[in-house]
Amino acid sequence: MTTGIKELWQIFSKGLLAENPIFILALSLCPALAVTTTVVNGLTMGLTVTFVITTNNVVVSLVRHWVNPKVRVPVYITSIATIVTVAQLVLQAYFPDLYDALGIYLALVVVFAIILARAEVFASKHGVVASFADGFGMGCGFTLAMLIISVIRELLGAGTILGVPVFGASYQPMLMMVLPPGAFILIGYLVAATKTWNKRRERAREKAARIAAAKGAER
Repeated sequence: MTTGIKELWQIFSKGLLAENPIFILALSLCPALAVTTTVVNGLTMGLTVTFVITTNNVVVSLVRHWVNPKVRVPVYITSIATIVTVAQLVLQAYFPDLYDALGIYLALVVVFAIILARAEVFASKHGVVASFADGFGMGCGFTLAMLIISVIRELLGAGTILGVPVFGASYQPMLMMVLPPGAFILIGYLVAATKTWNKRRERAREKAARIAAAKGAER
């Protein structure tokens, strides 16, 4: 039981930093550039993608033994499109302002590379629980990246967080941060920071392993 939980945690946690969809894998960058001008929009898109990728992983895992490998991609896309349609209808019914703000990018979730990639690479080869953990972890990593980007862009581009002013009236917003070029530059810096962090963690683990091996040899 303990081993299973540990393995599930490893599957889940890799999507946060080690294989973050935006900062490491560089997938689905369009929404990161287009809808992260405000925290609300970025968070909504992140949660929507989390719901879609997690649900689709579970569906793909459930039907993987009955799907002919030759038609697996159309089946995956049909599943994704159905789930995205449900998410769209819910947002349109209960959160029309957010639905309008996300615009066409909400429909484009169907073709987000990260969703199809996790279905093909992981869910089609693993059980339901592991596939759920993988999808939820990747979704959380995507949401975390969208949240970080949107917080910085809204703070610097408008001087607000969740629409609440943070700086004084004398603050001059950075117009570039609300434009796609500003988002592209910001993402570049965040990608570099994430990769640097991962490399330092990897070196620290290697150092700890060498020290442990040396102590074991001395015994």
